[in-house]
Amino acid sequence: MSVIKFLDYLFHGKELRYIDSYFKMLNGYSPTFTSYNGGVYEMDLTRTAVNNFATHCSKLKPEITGSALKSLERTLQHKPNYFMDTTKFIKRLATYVAVEHTAFIVPIEDDRGSLCGWYPLRAQRCEVVEAAGQVYLRYQFANGDHAAIEFERVGILTDFEYTDELFGEDNRTLKPTMQLIHTQNEGIINAVKNSANIRFLAKVANMLKPEDIKKERQRFTEDNLSADNDSGMIIYDNKFSELKQVESKPYTPNALQMQNIQDNVCTHFNTNMDILQNRFNEETWNAYYEGKIEPFAIQLSLVMTNMTFTEREIACGNAIIFSANRLQYASNATKLQVSTQLFDRALLNRNGVMDIWNMAHVEDGDKYYIRKEYTEVSELKNSTSQPQIIIQQVPAAAGGGQAGNEPAKEPDGGEEPPAEPKEPDNT
Repeated sequence: MSVIKFLDYLFHGKELRYIDSYFKMLNGYSPTFTSYNGGVYEMDLTRTAVNNFATHCSKLKPEITGSALKSLERTLQHKPNYFMDTTKFIKRLATYVAVEHTAFIVPIEDDRGSLCGWYPLRAQRCEVVEAAGQVYLRYQFANGDHAAIEFERVGILTDFEYTDELFGEDNRTLKPTMQLIHTQNEGIINAVKNSANIRFLAKVANMLKPEDIKKERQRFTEDNLSADNDSGMIIYDNKFSELKQVESKPYTPNALQMQNIQDNVCTHFNTNMDILQNRFNEETWNAYYEGKIEPFAIQLSLVMTNMTFTEREIACGNAIIFSANRLQYASNATKLQVSTQLFDRALLNRNGVMDIWNMAHVEDGDKYYIRKEYTEVSELKNSTSQPQIIIQQVPAAAGGGQAGNEPAKEPDGGEEPPAEPKEPDNT
């Protein structure tokens, strides 16, 4: 798909006004989103933290509540735009927020001007501008072309908000840690290279000119330390009175420094090494969800709700919600307890229990069940009344006659009239 076709996809043939000369910045703050040679996404540890967060966010499930635009729920749950499915859409937004602390969402409209999808944009390629009294979000594509959309139609996700009213902060606070990571990586590489070399210390027996010493060093290296010497033996003449090998010890990074770097990165991204290495338990996951995943899910829900629905539609209960099943990471004992306790109280249906156990849905799984011994609180006063006494008649014995001497009572307490005697069967 070419760039022009991509613009047509976003705007569906609408005329784009190129009013670059009329644009002006709304404020003097121009955020810079890079912190070190390409940004935090260029280091292994920081990229792992970003990708881990985005991967967990991509498992959020979008749902549309209310009747307005309910038909778009399937689109939002499967393919919000032509290029991305839902997991890629959410993961890209989470990555933008984690790396640049700002991300934009623009609506996609069909030929009739109706909403039909959503598309994420990098904040580094966007700027908020004003033209003819109208505020726009102008963004740049990979080939340098620009497009603009009214700012009130755009969704914006931010993190570390302080200096700017619209954008999040940059990553300058992480720059010292990034420099430490870079310096330590280079130190390890150089140390490994040096420790792999075979080195000797030789004492010259006679006085030699500097150029002669250089020639002897080169000759000794070529004769004894080159790949041609497959004997494993070193032979030298009386020009050297002493020859001693210099032992190279492998370099081991300082454990305390490594721990400090890891702690700095984990603190910046609100994570921990158990999460990054996928060895967390349910307590660790719940803490990570509450502190990192859920705030992103709440912000994404509000942003997409506000950009999708009108104020009246929102007041009527229409919203976009992103939720996650945290119990997938719980122990089997916790899953069993939650499943049984919530199922027989009609708080979960059978499919809800299947979701907890990561199993496929079943037929009629949307029905709710409840234990019958439970009573509604408002009906407690009725439960103290005398129980209704119903005496069931026993079939008459052969030869006629009424079984039992007591008349049966009706539910209202009145006596039921005795049944008329049947004629004996003479057959």
